[in-house]
Amino acid sequence: MTGTVLTTRRVDAYHALTVVAPGIAERFRPGHFVAVAVGGARTSSLTRRVFFVHDVKPDYGGTVEFVFTVRGPGTEWLAERRARDTLDLVGPLGRPFPLPRDPVGCVLAGGEHGSAALFPLADALQRRGCRVDFVLGAASADRVFGALRARRMGETTTLTTEDGSVGMRGKVTDVLPGVIADVRADAVYACGPMAMLRGVTAVAVEFDIPVQVAVEERMACGIGVCMTCVLPVIGDDGVTRMVRSCVEGPVFRGERVRFDDVGTIPFDALGAPGGGSRHAG
Repeated sequence: MTGTVLTTRRVDAYHALTVVAPGIAERFRPGHFVAVAVGGARTSSLTRRVFFVHDVKPDYGGTVEFVFTVRGPGTEWLAERRARDTLDLVGPLGRPFPLPRDPVGCVLAGGEHGSAALFPLADALQRRGCRVDFVLGAASADRVFGALRARRMGETTTLTTEDGSVGMRGKVTDVLPGVIADVRADAVYACGPMAMLRGVTAVAVEFDIPVQVAVEERMACGIGVCMTCVLPVIGDDGVTRMVRSCVEGPVFRGERVRFDDVGTIPFDALGAPGGGSRHAG
């Protein structure tokens, strides 16, 4: 659909765009993402850029907000958009976070602007009577996203930075075991860089509690056609398959993702005897 930019704002190191998109807002569930065309009508940027939805509001029939950082010409163009500009969006896309049937204690772990996807999830969990505790981290203070909102929403909020500029010095995975133990968490949800998701999954497995991760594999189409976002995931039958993050994901059970093999085709993956490497980007 074509959406009109309602507001633009800077959030420390990041940009946030709110777009009037009633059809997307109506169907949105926490964990969904949108694919946005960049560069305008005359551009060499053929592929869309995908972003997790940070917020949905009923204003103007329905708005969605997504958060991003400038990494190249496409996101640089997007950062230059202003109110009343129009964007071409596809969404909501992907499989959302599964929600627990009963009220349980949930730790939400986020890295950098991946944390944006956790806030609509926190709303949904709290509506079900779940306890929510946040662990947010990044390299530096300006790259920790959503700290104030997390403090308002969560029972507890723990912040980490690698340079020690805010919160505890270190990574999310350094403090996560203590948080899980202190709050007696029943489940973990996470979104952020793949290395963080790998570590969060390892911690959750050690505590023998479920972990759901929203992966940030690079996507070009967002609808399962281009196959650039495939990664090895173990199915219910124990067989590894190369699945598409944008269709079968982006949310997976953490212990099912073969993080050590991301960026390759494992020799034992279905349909890929002998394996071989692929270009992950």
